[in-house]
Amino acid sequence: MQNTLTKNYTDVNKSKSFLNSDKNLFLYIEKRLNQIFSNELTSENSIFKKVKPSAIKKMALFLSNNITRSCSIGIAGETASGKSTIALDIINTIQNFADEYCIENAITRINTDDYYYDRSDMVKKAGSFAEFAKHYDLDVPEALELELMKMHIKSLLFGKEVYLPEYDMSGTAIRRDNVKLALPSKIIISEGLFTLTDKVVDAFDFKIYVDVSHNIQKERFYRRAEERDLGDSADEVYENASNKAKTHIHPTASKADIILSGEADRSAYRKFINQILMLVKEIYF
Repeated sequence: MQNTLTKNYTDVNKSKSFLNSDKNLFLYIEKRLNQIFSNELTSENSIFKKVKPSAIKKMALFLSNNITRSCSIGIAGETASGKSTIALDIINTIQNFADEYCIENAITRINTDDYYYDRSDMVKKAGSFAEFAKHYDLDVPEALELELMKMHIKSLLFGKEVYLPEYDMSGTAIRRDNVKLALPSKIIISEGLFTLTDKVVDAFDFKIYVDVSHNIQKERFYRRAEERDLGDSADEVYENASNKAKTHIHPTASKADIILSGEADRSAYRKFINQILMLVKEIYF
């Protein structure tokens, strides 16, 4: 028994010594990440449709502290693709891990929708949001102040506090500026229709596109339209959103490092993130 314990203790020390080298730590993390991603990619009903090897290497560079600054994640996809739900599941899973291990400022969310320009005067003049939506196009990048969003993300990555805007999605089209304090965190994550468009895409280290079938996306859209009381304008809004997506959103998939399935079970996303976090736990805790 003593010999076995001595051998195990020696093996552990050798392992720790091996990982003390920055290069060896990086190689070990990269190898483990490749295994984790490969297992998921080849699994039934995988959450992934595509993963670039460069994304795995970059993740290994961050996790091994070869890149020491915060990292940024941008998630895009057309309306009702599931991008916001996926982003929230990522945030909650990471935050739960951070709470357990007393990690401060683990992740900060930047909501792309909060950067819509204030159009409350136009809504009042139209008489309702439904009437306003018939004559004002919300489904183009120009409807948002993406330059401001990029500036906020860059500021956070350089360790500066930022006060974020907040857009009222209930139908007033009001945007209130400088209302939400965002602290520099280890991860900055953002999701939205136009998160990977030209004006903001280079703010992100990891670019993710959420793909979904037309039927599922349409079903989700009309369910949301009913919740937002779009009424008779829902058909017109959907048609416009679908047409504009072909021009402004679908092409951004080519910029993505990772393409996710917007139809995978929510628990599958959380399970995968937890596998990454267990690797972090193994290395650092």
